[in-house]
Amino acid sequence: MGHVSEAALIEQVVDRLSAAYPDAPRDDVAEIVVAAHNRFQHSTIREFVPLFVERRARAELSRSGSLLVWSS
Repeated sequence: MGHVSEAALIEQVVDRLSAAYPDAPRDDVAEIVVAAHNRFQHSTIREFVPLFVERRARAELSRSGSLLVWSS
């Protein structure tokens, strides 16, 4: 099985979350994912970083989405 780079996996996270939150601009989703990824910058074990990034970013997007609903 081939090795997929962490950068490629993070880009896949952006793709999945952009599809899951179509009302959020892709640039905003990417910014949230990058911010979540930066939190794991010093982690020595990288294997699960994309999973943790996706969970953190999804939670942030869910909070942002609920704020948008309440403000409209």
